[in-house]
Amino acid sequence: MGDGCLKTIGLISDTHIPTRAKQIPHKIFEVFKGVELIIHAGDLTTLAAVEQLSKIAEVIAVHGNMDNEEVRRKFPNLTYVEVFGWKIGVIHNAGDLFGKRRMRKLAQKYDFDVLVHGHTHNAKILWEKDVLYINPGSPTFPLPPFFIKPTVAILRLAREEIHPKIVELKKG
Repeated sequence: MGDGCLKTIGLISDTHIPTRAKQIPHKIFEVFKGVELIIHAGDLTTLAAVEQLSKIAEVIAVHGNMDNEEVRRKFPNLTYVEVFGWKIGVIHNAGDLFGKRRMRKLAQKYDFDVLVHGHTHNAKILWEKDVLYINPGSPTFPLPPFFIKPTVAILRLAREEIHPKIVELKKG
């Protein structure tokens, strides 16, 4: 990543390529234009999603419950990256569907400032104390009744602060 005072990271999850969509939607290339890193929070299904996203920027990913054996061998269940001293954890299923206990435990155990997760297809930003929990939703297969629009997220980081944003992908 560059040496500027602001880093921009694209967040994506639950792409399910090619089972739910043949390829990464074109709109994602527009939304992620200029990002310095892409974090994929699992359920790629095959490596095709990472191959397509890597045309934009470096991709860090974890495997999810729907990923094939090739994806599971290539990507871990849990990983992290540090940017400006912020520790950003990534996991597919953070256990947030019916409660936040597992998310809190993961963030505390690994000293994460940010926990990026997927699995629910439900785009969500949650600040709890000084920890950001963010789910970018799904750009290809949003699940009602949660969040019925396809989404990704953008994370802007400075040395002093973090700015998350859910981006709804409009057709056209």
